[in-house]
Amino acid sequence: MTETLPGRADLAAGGIRSGTDDGTVDGRIRSGTDDGVAGGAIRSRADAGTVGGGIASGADAGTVGGGIASGVDAEGYRRALAVHAAGVVVVTAQTEGVPVGLTATSFSSVSLDPPLVSFYVDRSSTTWPWLSRADRFAVNILTADQADLAARFARKGVDRFAAPTRWRPGTLGTPLLSDVSANLVCTPHSTIEIGDHFLVVGLVNETRLGPATRPLLYHRGRFGRFLPHP
Repeated sequence: MTETLPGRADLAAGGIRSGTDDGTVDGRIRSGTDDGVAGGAIRSRADAGTVGGGIASGADAGTVGGGIASGVDAEGYRRALAVHAAGVVVVTAQTEGVPVGLTATSFSSVSLDPPLVSFYVDRSSTTWPWLSRADRFAVNILTADQADLAARFARKGVDRFAAPTRWRPGTLGTPLLSDVSANLVCTPHSTIEIGDHFLVVGLVNETRLGPATRPLLYHRGRFGRFLPHP
C-alpha cells in the first residue's frame, strides 16, 4: 500500500512516466526544462544511433514500432496508467563539463547477467540531447523523503544541481545525488526509439547503497511512500 505525501508537486495529471523536460503534463514523465542547465531550446529528436560518443550511440541502437493504430482512447489510457504506482529515480550525467539530469518513474531492471537497467525518455525532452552524448550516467533511486528533489529535477527554469540539491562527482565526474537509496553508475548499452519515447538501456558498472529506508513512489499524480503490510 502507499501513503500519499503532502502536496501535489504540480507535475503530472496521470503520472510521471518518462521525461520530457517542459514541466507540463500528459500522463508520462515530465522532467523540467532548465534552460540554463539542460540544453535550453534544443528540441532535437537525437535519433537513436546518430549521436556519437554517448548514450544514443550505444550498441544495438535502433527503431521499434511504426504506424500501428490501437484505437484506444488516449485519455482513458492515461487514466489507466495513473493507477500504477512506480518508483522514482533521477538520471544524472555530465556532458561537456555540465551536469544534467531528469526525473523518471519508468526505471526498470532488465537483466542480472549481464547487469542491465532501463528507463524511457520522451522524444521532446530538452535534456535528452545533452544526456544522449554522455559516456556514462547514474540512476539515483530516491527515498520517501526526497519528493522535493524529484520535483526539482522535473521542473523547468531552475538550476537543478544548485542548493539545496546535494551531490558529488562520482566515477569520471558522473554526478551522484546524496542521501539516496542507491546510485547505479552505468555505461550506455543500447537506445531504441519506440513510439514517442526513447528506451535507454544501461550496463551497470558500479553500485552504491545508501541506508535502508522506504522508497519514494508516484501514484495518480502524487508522490507517496510505501507502507508494508503487518
